[in-house]
Formats: sequence, structure tokens, C-alpha cells
Amino acid sequence: MNRILFLVIAFFLLKTVSAQLVEVRYDYNSLGDCIFSANNNAPFPLFLHIDFADLQNTTFDEPLPYVKMLDPGFNSLFTLQRDLNAGVPRFNYHIKTYRSNPVSIVNLDFPYLIPLKPGTKVHAKEVKEIDGFWGTKELKSWMAFGFAAQPGNQVFSARNGIVVEVAGQMKGGDPLFWYNTWNNAITVLQPDGTLICYKNVVSKQVKVAQKIYAGQLLGEIAPYENELKLLIYQNSLGSDDLRFIIPEFCVSENETEILNIEKEYTVIHPNSIRGLEMTKKEKRKILGKSRK
Repeated sequence: MNRILFLVIAFFLLKTVSAQLVEVRYDYNSLGDCIFSANNNAPFPLFLHIDFADLQNTTFDEPLPYVKMLDPGFNSLFTLQRDLNAGVPRFNYHIKTYRSNPVSIVNLDFPYLIPLKPGTKVHAKEVKEIDGFWGTKELKSWMAFGFAAQPGNQVFSARNGIVVEVAGQMKGGDPLFWYNTWNNAITVLQPDGTLICYKNVVSKQVKVAQKIYAGQLLGEIAPYENELKLLIYQNSLGSDDLRFIIPEFCVSENETEILNIEKEYTVIHPNSIRGLEMTKKEKRKILGKSRK
């Protein structure tokens, strides 16, 4: 089975973001250099791709392809330095914005936590449908996984990240900010630039733009639901492809695996895994002195 599945779909919200969300500008300084900046008008991070063509009187020295994560608000980008023996820099460029990092290299062996209460026994479930993930559009190819659960069961973060959407029983807010059309769902931007969506979760614990940590309480299973669905995915640069990712989960102190729906697992959240993406200060604050 391929660990990453490609999905070709006209998924306009996840493919590119309206120019209203990101404004790119440039100004010339007294030396004739061109200084680029961008303003992210969304309450969550976005990824900006700039592609230059027809550069004159300057060179673009940034690594290619140029993709930069934009925090909400103002962001400095780079400077096109003027050729001292020529006029001011002249250029054409195209921009595209993404909700996830389209050029990040995903570590498929990264150990995720099973996002349910430690000590409970759980079964993984085959997810047979993700209806309504984006309106009435039927996806021809996708990959998701889930866990049997009961209403009120606590749901925990499987990994560090930044909350980018919290959808309640009714989908609200500006559709421009939606990551999908699911209700009762939390979407998180993970440190490797991928997105994870927790479906059938209600929450009063987290909010958009909040940084969360592996093992942190996110919410609970919504009323009348009997499973927790998870999707992990990533945009592709220059195309409409989405890559769906099958993760490995921590199943013991020193073991990870792709979950088997035939097996029962005891949920474990070792501090050694929880702290993988924390700074030393965060480890001291969140995990305490004991970090087993």
C-alpha cells in the first residue's frame, strides 16, 4: 500500500487562497534594492510561493522553489539587490498561497500518539467515507483512519501544531477561512507543514491560532458519534494534488506501527514522544522534571 496517496481534485480552498488573504508588496530603498514583504490577513499561518520570471538588473538568491510560511500580519520576505552597474531591478512574478507546506518532506516514520485517553483500550477502524469533507463533491481517492469511540470520550492531540480551524455543530464564520465543510472538526497545522483534521470532536479547550502540544486535551467525541476520524494531508506545489498520509502510531514505549484494525491497543502517551517537538523550556513547563 502506498503511504502517500495523490488526489487530483479541483479543491479550490485548499489549492489556492484568494488574493484577499495575502498581499505582497515591494519598495525600493535609496540604493535601488527592491525589498519584498507580505501581509497575511488570515488569523492562521499560510504558505506563500513566489515564482519570478524575466529578472533584469538583479538576481534572486533565495533557495528555489521559494516557499515561506506567513504568520498572521506583516512578514518580511527578501531583498532583490540591484546590480551596481545597471538600473533598478525589473521583474515579473506569480504568487500562489497554500494552507499546508507544498514542498516539505514528510517523515513517514514520525511517531504519532493515539489521540484518546491514556490507559484506555482502543480499536482502529477502517474509515469507509468522508462525506461532506468539501461540500457535495465526491472524492475519488483519499485515505483516512479512525478509532472506535463513544460520545464524551476525551480526544488528545496526536502531535504538536497550531490550531487553524475549530468547527462546531454548525459551520460558521467566513467561508474564506474554511479548511473543509465538516462540522464538529478541529484542523491543526503540524510542524512538518502537513494538516491533520480530527472529525467528530467538540471543543471548548482550543481556539484558532493556539499552539498545542502532543498529548494535550483537545475536546471530546460529539454526541451521537461512535468514532474519531483522522485525515492527514498536504498540498502539492504547482498542481491540484493532495497527498494523504498514513502515519505510524506509538503503541509502546519503544515501538511504533501502522495500526491494524484486527488488533486492540492500549493508549500510551510517553513523555519521550510528547517532547519530540518541544523546546527545552516547553518540556520543563508542560512535562515537568520527569520526562520518561
